[in-house]
Amino acid sequence: MRFWTIISLILVLSAVGLTYEIAAGRVLAPFFGTSLLTWTTVIATVLAGFSLGSALGGLIAERERPEAIRMARKALVATAALMALSPLILGAVYGLGARGTVGMIVAVVVAFFPASVLVTLPSPLLAKLAVDARPGREGSSLGLVLAAGSVGAIAGAILAGFVTLPLIGSAATFTACGAVALMCLQVLRSKDAGPHSPGATLAAVFLVGASLLIGPICRYESGLSCIDVVQRGATIYLTSDRTTQAAEATGSAREDALVLSYTRWLWERMDQDLGPDPSVLFIGGGGYTLPTQLLETRPASHAVTVEIDPLVTEVVRRHLPGAGAAIEDSGYTPGQAEDGDRFGIVHADGRVFINETDRRFDAVVMDAFSSGSVPAHLATRETYARLREIVEGPVYVNLLDRPDGRLARGLHAILSELYPHVRAVQSPVWDTGHANFLMIADAAPIEPLDRLPAGYSVTQISEGRAFTDDRGWHGHR
Repeated sequence: MRFWTIISLILVLSAVGLTYEIAAGRVLAPFFGTSLLTWTTVIATVLAGFSLGSALGGLIAERERPEAIRMARKALVATAALMALSPLILGAVYGLGARGTVGMIVAVVVAFFPASVLVTLPSPLLAKLAVDARPGREGSSLGLVLAAGSVGAIAGAILAGFVTLPLIGSAATFTACGAVALMCLQVLRSKDAGPHSPGATLAAVFLVGASLLIGPICRYESGLSCIDVVQRGATIYLTSDRTTQAAEATGSAREDALVLSYTRWLWERMDQDLGPDPSVLFIGGGGYTLPTQLLETRPASHAVTVEIDPLVTEVVRRHLPGAGAAIEDSGYTPGQAEDGDRFGIVHADGRVFINETDRRFDAVVMDAFSSGSVPAHLATRETYARLREIVEGPVYVNLLDRPDGRLARGLHAILSELYPHVRAVQSPVWDTGHANFLMIADAAPIEPLDRLPAGYSVTQISEGRAFTDDRGWHGHR
């Protein structure tokens, strides 16, 4: 094998490994959410696989070259099959009952560790071949080997984050990783290695091809969201990463458009607290049902919704008739929210918008979610201190947590530091052990509502540590 062919092969396999790692973190979200814990587990597991694969590959590289090449080729065949089938393996482990932090760790190890070991197994042999290919230039050869590995990793990260995951989704990305691993077999050859049995290779080709039949893990997928739309009776539900984000009634049931109980509480509060022409900031679009309700019932009102994922907005426009019509009637232009717009939609990170906007609002609704949890950078003292500067009236917060859980206590502590008046209510506890916690904070006294949604009750939240940008929320354990 020629030197630059070997270097190219090292680069390609490194790119495959990093693409696989990032895709693993994305495909995990519909099953276990997205948090510091999930990403830490994925990164640690894949890096552990890379480390073990390198160590074992070093032992293989010490064998006679024909035998070493045969073993490296077998590793690539197994890599292709395991990478392509990773989503199916993950789903199977989840289906067997893997739940919580321990279940998540087990699922990640079972689904992603073996392929991570195998994809790195040929690397020491390739490094040895590269050094041997240029006698007397061992130092520069080794440097180029290391550089190729780093460049490949960079390329794989960019490819996954900017190209494959947003454009073709996670399941197809895994299939592509497996296909590229099979293609590498055409390069990793040796005349002295003897005949290659086609049986295992054909089996891997079949499995990689069959993985396409698995289909996407959700109906709509971007690099940020995995969205499904389901209609049950007269109600359309929108879920992201298997967490219900919005629901809208249709037909004759449209008069009661706010289906989810937490949206009814938020609207009852807004309806009581706000005047006839409020300007309200919504962080998190979801199904756009609350901005729609505001604009329909208060003709002089204005709403600005900040939604990080344009795909969410497009799905709402296609499938939620009420909110979709409100978006169309507003003269919606993607990415723009002028001061005079009644309904402005900005596709940006909520924290970035809060930091950079020079607009002022009468109220804000904090309803942004990443999977089943509030993004950590939107649950800090600094975020709400900035909101205190740009919002003159009440702050409404929706979150999911266990009763008196750490997230609820941390956000309640932040609001209590910044506002003299804070109230909280809690929904019934679900089978998962979590509940909706809804909070309102204001500089002015807060009048209680005459009624609450069924099962909701006023709750007292214990003292907690206020999250900061430095020491923040890390996700549900």
